[in-house]
Amino acid sequence: MQVRVYYKDTDMGGIVYHANYLNFCEMARSEMFFKEGKSPMINGCHFAIKKIDADFMSPAYLGDLLQITTKVTKLKHTSLELYHEIYREETLIFKQSVTLVFLCKDGKPHRIDEETKAFFRQHLF
Repeated sequence: MQVRVYYKDTDMGGIVYHANYLNFCEMARSEMFFKEGKSPMINGCHFAIKKIDADFMSPAYLGDLLQITTKVTKLKHTSLELYHEIYREETLIFKQSVTLVFLCKDGKPHRIDEETKAFFRQHLF
């Protein structure tokens, strides 16, 4: 997925504010569903972040065109792990591993249904 860095994404120096890298990755996760005609909300349930490991390697700047990749690295019964990379042209500037848990309205982890697991298997790293 590509995203352009706008003024709203930066600090006063034109450098992308650190939390916006997480937003870019969230957008890429959602887009993974949307481009297949699916929703990240599944039968009233959704994925919530349990753990993030982020590595800020080089800044992005106002006007940059960024490429965000998303890959599934682990798929379990109630959770999965994704790996995101953000590139500016050919340069890797950010990477993140995120663990997501499948939660329903009761706030407890639930088994990921087989159709959704099959969807994620298509994106296994």
